[in-house]
Amino acid sequence: MSEPAIIRPDKQTFLAEENPFEAMMERFDHAAKLLNLDRGLYKVLRNPEKQIIVSVPILRDSGEVEVYTGYRVLYNTSRGPAKGGIRFDLNVTLEEVKALAAWMTWKCALVNIPFGGSKGGVVCDPSTMSMGELERVTRRYTSSIIEVLGPDSDVPAPDVNTNERVMAWIMDTYSMHKRHTVTAVVTGKPVEMGGSLGRREATGRGCMIVTREALAKLGMSFKGARIAVQGFGNVGSIAADLMAKEGAVIVAVSDKSTALYNPQGLDVQELLKWVKERRQLAGYTKAETISHEQVLTVDCEVLIPAATENVITRKNAPHIKAKIICEGANGPTSAAADKILEDKGVFVIPDILANAGGVTVSYFEWVQDRGGYFWDEETVNRRLEAILVRSFGEVMAMASRYKVANRIASYIVAVDRVAAMHRLRGMYA
Repeated sequence: MSEPAIIRPDKQTFLAEENPFEAMMERFDHAAKLLNLDRGLYKVLRNPEKQIIVSVPILRDSGEVEVYTGYRVLYNTSRGPAKGGIRFDLNVTLEEVKALAAWMTWKCALVNIPFGGSKGGVVCDPSTMSMGELERVTRRYTSSIIEVLGPDSDVPAPDVNTNERVMAWIMDTYSMHKRHTVTAVVTGKPVEMGGSLGRREATGRGCMIVTREALAKLGMSFKGARIAVQGFGNVGSIAADLMAKEGAVIVAVSDKSTALYNPQGLDVQELLKWVKERRQLAGYTKAETISHEQVLTVDCEVLIPAATENVITRKNAPHIKAKIICEGANGPTSAAADKILEDKGVFVIPDILANAGGVTVSYFEWVQDRGGYFWDEETVNRRLEAILVRSFGEVMAMASRYKVANRIASYIVAVDRVAAMHRLRGMYA
């Protein structure tokens, strides 16, 4: 077999503490109650619009036929085309995909971009595939769900174990079926084929922006602030780099291979170079090696869980010392842990705000593709900052108005916007 197509980053799986969809819906229920949502609309918003399960047969390089299972869930499209990533991972489940599609619905509404929410995935392990096998999985999966895809209906993006190359294959497959090039069918593409400048860094940059706003609200700044980052992939590494450039001290980082700690601060540029050459943090000797669990509980002002879901639990939440948690990953905090953190007075920047930079610049990419006019990176970053600063302020105002934690305040803003669109559109029957 030839070289593996993708080296897997930190695995992102939902742990057993709670069902991901029901955990997310508990927060929706809380927001719906505070908004006094009518019963009929509540039932509509609690259910996904479409759930697709497909078989994805491919021919392996060995000549053997392999059949994978694929999913695509469109949760809500009242505000615009569905938007959500595609992940290739052995741990993909329908419940996970439903939860992530719902999260995308609320995330897009929170930052007020005209998208609904979707998510998709194939149950497979790309690290065991050749490039050709990965391409065949991608194209067969795309053709199996093609009836829901389109710039006006459902727009995928990269997620776990997928990247610009995979998006290029999806765009090409869709375009071949339509008999003309349709760049806006996916985002997160290579810049050369209609991708946006700033897209790769957008989620990490968004984390930096909202963390800066949170620090300011608490009377602090990045200067000298100690930061621990769980996950040194695309989100965590870029957030760490940008925060270090603002004067923060990165005291701990981790990836799947190891966890590193230096109370005096790690050299982020050196770590980035190390990972670029070796694809993992393991083997780096200019820091103390600690357990992955310890990264979450080191002395710091800011903790950024940017690798996996459901890692902050009722067991470790009491031991977290950070004043601010910026959720770079989707769903890193369990509902039980949420309550503990709230009682401790930890300022949580919830996932649907903290990591919304990625989908915001995906929206910019979609707009640029539709208009055929592309922006420079400074324009992309300036417009991203404006949206996230405004959204942060709206969440703070809602938290103050309803006397609730930031997560519920975020859901109130988001659910209210989706509900308002449903009321205006009415029900077609």
